[in-house]
Formats: sequence, C-alpha cells, structure tokens
Amino acid sequence: MSTVSKQIVAGILFSLGMVIFLSLSYFYLYPLEDWSLLWEVEIMDIPGAGFILVVSILIGIVFGIRTGLKDKRQLREIEDALMNVEQGRTITFPETATSEVQQVWKKVDALGRHLTDQARYSQKLANEKAEEQEKRIQEIVSQERNRLARELHDSVSQQLFAASMLMSAITETPSPGRTPHEEKQLGMVEQMIHQSQLEMRALLLHLRPVALKGKNLQEGMKELLVELAQKVPLDIEWKIEDMSLDKGIEDHLFRILQESVSNTLRHAKASSLDIRLIKRESIIILRVVDDGQGFDVNESKVTSSYGLQNMRERAIEIGGTFKIISVPNKGTRLEVKVPVVENEGEKND
Repeated sequence: MSTVSKQIVAGILFSLGMVIFLSLSYFYLYPLEDWSLLWEVEIMDIPGAGFILVVSILIGIVFGIRTGLKDKRQLREIEDALMNVEQGRTITFPETATSEVQQVWKKVDALGRHLTDQARYSQKLANEKAEEQEKRIQEIVSQERNRLARELHDSVSQQLFAASMLMSAITETPSPGRTPHEEKQLGMVEQMIHQSQLEMRALLLHLRPVALKGKNLQEGMKELLVELAQKVPLDIEWKIEDMSLDKGIEDHLFRILQESVSNTLRHAKASSLDIRLIKRESIIILRVVDDGQGFDVNESKVTSSYGLQNMRERAIEIGGTFKIISVPNKGTRLEVKVPVVENEGEKND
C-alpha cells in the first residue's frame, strides 16, 4: 500500500473515530427520547446520521490525501538527497521540513560528509600509492640505465676506442702493396668505427644523463660542453649568459640541451655545433645549431620521433615554445623560448 493510501485510510478512521466519540459524548450528556430523529431529519435530502457519516469520511479522505502527498514529497526529497550523497554531490535542507524530518536530513548530511571524507581519503591513498610506485619504477629504471651505461662504457666503448686506434695506426702506416681500393675500404672502416664511437657516446648520454647536482644551469651547460669538446671531433662553440632561473626551468632546459646534443651526435653527421643561452627582455632563449645533414621536419617519422616529442613536451611544461628548422644537407636549428614570469613577492620587493 502506498503512502497516500495509508494516510487516506488513517484519515478516514481518525475522522470516523472522532465523530463516534463526539456523538457518544453528546448523547450521553443530552440523551434523545426518540432515536429515529437521526434518520428522519434530512440535510440536503440526506438523512442526518448519513450526512454526518459521509462528511466525516470526506474530511478523512481530504486530510489523508494532503498528509500523504506531503509525506510522499518529503520521502522523495530524502531519496533524491541520498542519491546525491551516493554521487558525491552536496545536499540542501528544505525550509518546510518538520523538526523530525530535519533530524533525518541532518543524519543524511552527516552520512554524505562521512562518505565524502572516505572517498577523499581513499583517493589520497591511491595517489600516494601510485606516486610511490612510479617513484620505485623510476629508481629501478635509473639503476638499470646506469648499469647498462657502465657496462657499455667498460666494454663496447673501450673496444671501439681500441679499434679506432688500431685503424689509425694501420692507415697511417704506408704499405706499398696496398691497392687504392684497399685504402678506400680501410678509410671506410675507420669512418664506420668513428661513427660508432659517436653513436656510443650519444647512447651513453641517453642512458646516463648528467644531472645538474647542485650546479646552476650555466655551470652544468659549460661542464657538459667542455667534456664533449674533449671527447668528440666537433667544433663546439657556446655563448652562455648569466641569469637567475627557477630550478624547474633550469632542469628542463638542461635536459632539452642533452637531448639535442645527443641527436646531433647520432644523426646529424655535423662538423660544428653552436649553442646559445641568452636572455632578451623577458624571454629566455636556448638555441642549438649544427651544420649536419639536416632532415625534412614534415616527415611523419620525424614528427613522431620520441626525442623531439620529449623536448617539445619539456618546453611546454615550463610555459615555453619549441621550434625546429632543418634543411637537408644544410643543418638544423633548434630553438626554445621561455617567458620569465616574476613572482608576486619579487614584484613587491
């Protein structure tokens, strides 16, 4: 039975009960000599007793419908509130609710707050767990990369160096019985070993990138470029201006430089490399230019390159722009521009 039906039945019973109680009380105080008058006296062509009975039933029906609809509306509001609580939404108390219903609303609100706090706590635990797991994965990956880089440096890199020295000794030693074709082949082998050394150095730079480790960006760049100039047969020039940058910007620019230099060593076949870190007005500019073989920047293979995507993402993360221009057989120019945004505290100072 629905809420409205229950209230209608209750209203009818209550109304009939009141009529019977009042009638008995009245007739007890003022007894009738002739009870047939209750049926003989008519109201609107209806016997008096029947009229009173019908009116009491109608009053009970009206009262029951009104009360039932009100209770049904309050139950629907509570049901909607529970649905909002289930979905994590906020609820509002109806102003017309009775004090008893207000207590129910307060309990529903307390339940909603409890569930929200539980959800927030669960999400916090999940985020912390994911961050901790990601941190452990990064540590494992970093350790494995360092191990591979160390093994490659101690084995393959040393063997390539020995092979390079041996080939240099062979090609520099005159041999009357050596044909021009053999001389050409020896030169090609020496060039292949030389290129393999460049590839190996670029690979080591990828596997074990040098971190700033407490140094600022300018110091880290100079240290990296001086080391490269001593190890690779490239004419490396640089201009690095002094400037103060946030740690996050310094780290991203340094990683972009490492990625760019590594790509030059592996793919460009360049003879010179020019690096600039300058500041013009409120813009930091990192520019890397080589005179290598270049490439077509519109090729899908190039646009989907992991190295280029990584550099572009790093530039965007610090609010900068990434631009690369390359012409086949002419060289490549990479440029990152980062706006310098002053903190409110610095402005006030």
